[in-house]
Amino acid sequence: MPCRHIRATCVPGAPLQAALSALRTGLGVPGSFPPGVLEEAARPPRLPAHDATDIPFLTIDPPTSTDLDQAMHLSRRENGRGYRVRYAIADVAAFVAPGGALDTEAHRRVTTLYFPDEKVPLHPTRLSEGTASLLPDQTCPAVLWTLDLDADGRTESVDVRRALVRSRAKLDYAHVQKSIDDGTAEEPLALLKEIGTLRERLEAERGGISLNVPEQEIVETDGTYELVYRAPLPADAWNAQISLLTGMAAADLMLAHGTGVLRTLPAAPDGAVGRLRRTARALHIDWPHHVSYARLVRSLDPHLPRHAAFLQECTTLLRGAGYTVFRGGALPDVTSHAAVAAPYAHCTAPLRRLVDRYASELCLAAAADEPPPDWVLTALDTLPKEMAEGSRRAGTVERECVDIVEAALLKDRVGDIFDGCVVDVMERQPTVGTVQLESPAVVARIEGGTGTLPLGERLRVRLTQADLGTAKVRFAPA
Repeated sequence: MPCRHIRATCVPGAPLQAALSALRTGLGVPGSFPPGVLEEAARPPRLPAHDATDIPFLTIDPPTSTDLDQAMHLSRRENGRGYRVRYAIADVAAFVAPGGALDTEAHRRVTTLYFPDEKVPLHPTRLSEGTASLLPDQTCPAVLWTLDLDADGRTESVDVRRALVRSRAKLDYAHVQKSIDDGTAEEPLALLKEIGTLRERLEAERGGISLNVPEQEIVETDGTYELVYRAPLPADAWNAQISLLTGMAAADLMLAHGTGVLRTLPAAPDGAVGRLRRTARALHIDWPHHVSYARLVRSLDPHLPRHAAFLQECTTLLRGAGYTVFRGGALPDVTSHAAVAAPYAHCTAPLRRLVDRYASELCLAAAADEPPPDWVLTALDTLPKEMAEGSRRAGTVERECVDIVEAALLKDRVGDIFDGCVVDVMERQPTVGTVQLESPAVVARIEGGTGTLPLGERLRVRLTQADLGTAKVRFAPA
C-alpha cells in the first residue's frame, strides 16, 4: 500500500541537502554494509531446476529504478475465456543463507528507507540492483506465480514455483501509457489495461480502495523551493492491480495451508475519518455525508493540486496496518486488510522489504503441499515485531522528511498570512492543534493564540517559524 512519495532536486551542499544528511545522522540510519555482508552478497545464487527463460517477461518501473522486484507476462488463455498472468518475483532467498551475515543485516534493516534525495537499501546494491534484480537480458532466479483469471478478471487457479526467468524489456510508466493509448502496444502489454481495468472493477465491487498517491517533488532554484506533484498515470494503477492480485492470492494460499503471515488493517476509527473530513474542508473538496470514503477517493483527480494534497493525507488511514502470523491451522480472528477489503499479504517486493522473502517461502510450501522450511518457522513469530519496528522507523523518516520539505518550502515566508483550516485540537491544550493550509498544502502545528481553536473551521494564520535546521514549521492565529 502507498506511502507519501517525496523527491527533492538538491544542489549539493545546499541547506535542504544538508538538512536531509543531518536527519540520517540523527536517526542513526544504517550506513555502509559490513565487509562480511558484502562478501556474501557477491556469492552466486542457488539456481532452480525449472527454466522459464522462454517467457518474454517485462518490467514496469520508474525510469531510474534498478532494484526491480517484479516482471510480468500477460496472455489470453487457450480456451479463449479469460487471462493468464505470469508474475515473476525476485528470489532473494536464493542469495541469502539463513542465519548468515546477509540475513542478519537484513533483519537489522528490515526495509529500504526512502529519503527525498537518496535511499538506504535493505540489501547491498550489488544484489538488490544487480544479480537479484530482474534487469533486462539477465537470467535470474525468481518465484514465479501463474494466475489464471476468468473473463471478468476473477482468480480461478494459482500456481507458484521457483524458476529461472529472463526479462526482455525494462519499461517505464510514461512509455507504457503512451504505447497503450496510441495502440502500438503488443498484446502482452496491451492486456495490462484490459486486466487492470477488470481488477479495478472487482475492487470497487468488494469495497476496496487503491490510493493513487501523487509523488511530491521539491525543486530548488537559486535558493528558493517550489512544490510540485507528479500525478500517477492509469498505467501505474493497472500495474499496481497485478501486484495486488498476487498479494491476495498469496494470502488465500497461506490461509488454506494453515501457516502464514498476512498484512492486516482494521477499519479506520471515526476520529481519523473525522480529521480527514476536516482536511477535505480545508482543501475545498466537497465530501457530502452520504458519500462513502471509497467513492470520494475514486472521484478525485490527482492532477489537481488540491486533490493531490488530499490523497497524500488519505495515507494516514493506513497507519494501523500490521502483520498477523498464524500457524498449524489456527487462523487469526482478523485476516482482512480494510483498504483491500480482502485477505492480503506482502510478497512482491523482497528486494525492499524483509517479510516478503518469508511470505514467498510460505507460499511455495503451500503450493507444493509441504511444510515450510525450519528457518522460516523459527523466524515467523518474531517477524511482526521486527516489521513493526522497521515500519515505525520508515514512518519517522517519512514524517521528518515531510517536515524538512515543508520548512524548505516556507523558509522565506515567515510573517506571511495564509488561509487554513483547523483539523485537530489537543484535548488538554485547546489553544494548540494542527492546521491544514489551502496553498501550499502544508500541514503544521498551530499555537500561541489565547482562545480555543475552532476545530473544523477556517482560520487565517501567520507563519511564525520555518526552520530547516530544526525541521519545524509553526503557525499562530493571525
